[in-house]
Amino acid sequence: MKAMILEAIGMPLRPVDRPDPVPGKGQLMLRVEACAVCRTDLHVCDGDLPNPKLPLIPGHEIVGIVEAVGEGVAPSRMGQRVGVPWLGHTCGCCSFCRSGEENLCDEPQFTGYTRDGGFASHVVANADYAFVLDSQADPVALAPLLCAGLIGWRSLKKAGDGKRIGLYGFGAAAHIIAQICLWQGREVFAFSRSGDEAARRFALGLGAVWAGGSNERPPVALDAAIIFAPVGELVPAALKVVRKGGRVVCGGIHMSDLPAMPYALIWGERSVVSVANLTRKDAEEFFPVAGQAGVRTHTKTYRLADANAALDDLRAGRLSGAAVLTP
Repeated sequence: MKAMILEAIGMPLRPVDRPDPVPGKGQLMLRVEACAVCRTDLHVCDGDLPNPKLPLIPGHEIVGIVEAVGEGVAPSRMGQRVGVPWLGHTCGCCSFCRSGEENLCDEPQFTGYTRDGGFASHVVANADYAFVLDSQADPVALAPLLCAGLIGWRSLKKAGDGKRIGLYGFGAAAHIIAQICLWQGREVFAFSRSGDEAARRFALGLGAVWAGGSNERPPVALDAAIIFAPVGELVPAALKVVRKGGRVVCGGIHMSDLPAMPYALIWGERSVVSVANLTRKDAEEFFPVAGQAGVRTHTKTYRLADANAALDDLRAGRLSGAAVLTP
């Protein structure tokens, strides 16, 4: 197989050739059709997330075709199109797993972080964490749903049922979940970096009722805000624009430190919550909703060999929507 390998933190990925991986007990081996590039991949490669498996094949928004199955996996799974997300394994026996909170598992494994991921032509995944996908859909369009979509969905559930939703950082996750919000009859308020006219036009083109800089105040108080950008300073900014009783959801796995802020910002029963990982139940809920809502992902494709260019474009904020590698 061909793959892009991270050998040391902060170094560019290196192309390598390896034997195709062999699925073990309870596993699948799939031929990768597409793998989206997530901001979490940046956090892994840049060292914001500690102790990755090295050397490592990054990538956790994987769409592919099952070409081999391991012991204990039904042969009927051969030929299926499946999606492989960030959460690659849970222990099944800790208090969190037993209570339906497998996203908080004490001994998890993560695709493209603690186990090899999808910046490759082939990948092995646990069969129980590989979701069956539409065989007729475009794999490039599906790939961003495996993390940007799922984390956006979990973040939206945490945000509650309010009508006016603010989205900070209008990239891959925000552009997906904005479409869900609009389908649900909510109003979307988009926040991006000051002066980023491309992001502002992108948000308005998708149906946002307002778009502005992250330091601006929308014309009305919001019921909730979701922060996808990894910038701690956005937490007090979002608290300033949500109503009393409103909620700010931090949707990223990594964020810079939160600044000191006055108690007055959370007084009035405003709250701040984080989202950690995802559960398989999130996927069971999200994919049907995305289909019903007619979600369309906006993507830019790159060859597998150009994975470093895709990471650089994401790092520099040059993307609207999601980057996707196509082995």
